Amino acid sequence: MEKTKVAIIGLGNVGQGVAKLLLDHGDRTARHAGRTLWLEKAVVRDLKKARDCELPAGILTGSVDDVINNREIKVVAQLIGGLEPERTIMLQLLESGKDVVTANKALLAEHGPELFDRARELGRSIAFEASVAGGIPIIANISQCLSANQIISLDGILNGTTNFILSKMHEEGTAYADALKEAQRLGYAEADPTFDVDGSDAAQKLAILAHLAFGARVDWKDIPRMGIDRLDKSDVRFAKEIGYRIKLLAVAELDGDTLELHVSPTLVKRGRPLSDVSGPFNAIRVVGDAVGELMFYGRGAGQMPTASAIVADMIDTAVGRTAITFRTLELWSNRKARVAPREHAKADGRFYMRVNAEDHPGVLAQVASVLGQYHISISSVLQQEAANEDGTVPLVIMTHETTEGATRKACAEINQLKSVRGKTVRMWVRD
Repeated sequence: MEKTKVAIIGLGNVGQGVAKLLLDHGDRTARHAGRTLWLEKAVVRDLKKARDCELPAGILTGSVDDVINNREIKVVAQLIGGLEPERTIMLQLLESGKDVVTANKALLAEHGPELFDRARELGRSIAFEASVAGGIPIIANISQCLSANQIISLDGILNGTTNFILSKMHEEGTAYADALKEAQRLGYAEADPTFDVDGSDAAQKLAILAHLAFGARVDWKDIPRMGIDRLDKSDVRFAKEIGYRIKLLAVAELDGDTLELHVSPTLVKRGRPLSDVSGPFNAIRVVGDAVGELMFYGRGAGQMPTASAIVADMIDTAVGRTAITFRTLELWSNRKARVAPREHAKADGRFYMRVNAEDHPGVLAQVASVLGQYHISISSVLQQEAANEDGTVPLVIMTHETTEGATRKACAEINQLKSVRGKTVRMWVRD
């Protein structure tokens, strides 16, 4: 059987999973590829480090040059995170005549245009299914299987760390800090979890999906985002009382030739598929004009789910399918973007607000008056009898359809009322 020599750069948790699939299930990959994917080299920083996978002699190397300078290696899985030297290494791989498979979403979000333009110039390809939602084949589905559709919207849970934390808070009443510690203990969260919990990770993935689904070219740092790191346990409790669960949602919605993009904690109605996604799982809802609503669900991270997506990309690349798709889609090309980001203040929807106010007559009327000034209609009000430690009473308001800008301005004005303490909490609502 024909043999295609491949290599792995980075033999961490995911890299070891890729090696296991290539070495232990070579017959499976050969059946799908029509050829043997022969693991020729695996580049690591520490040659003496203990690893879970057994590699044949001669595969491990400490030098990336052993891959770059080997003309027989045709496909390389670049599985190291970060921007540099990762960007430089990818360019060197492309220039040495190799096709690249990557899971590095940060690199694509930051340097996608440069890397893809260079790959096209050289007649090479970059495959990146594992960069978004781990083992869920969302990239292939949006870019290929749904190509007969105009995608109208997509929203989803793109970060398993935050979903695990929120699930613990909802299901067990755990405080945010304790849920985070549990996530770190189980390996779902990094020692420094900032990039996950502040919404940056989800924003990078959303930028990639928005480019694929809508032709948008947006810097992920420009996507409005709010994380869960300041989420109070009381809001989780109130959301449950009124029939919702809080999820960190990444949202892209087409409106004519503009696109609404944001990442934010969102109240999702119980019974909706996204509401019921629990633990370290990802889920993405896609709406197409022809196919209607679709749901994609599965493990968004982890060794073998991510390795599954990487090896699938390696197979497609070895066979030549990736090259065809890569040329056809012209991702991150110099073509003008089909849509522009919408002004976030004009985005419409329903909102949840929690106001901590003094418990005396007329306070609700004052808050309602401010909302009325901004043409915000109240759908329901939940007022707790039990007071907070500072003597205030939480006032929970659900609005009718309004705009992000109106609610932001109204909350700023409500915060200035003498009867209100602290900042008003505001979150999107999706029914």
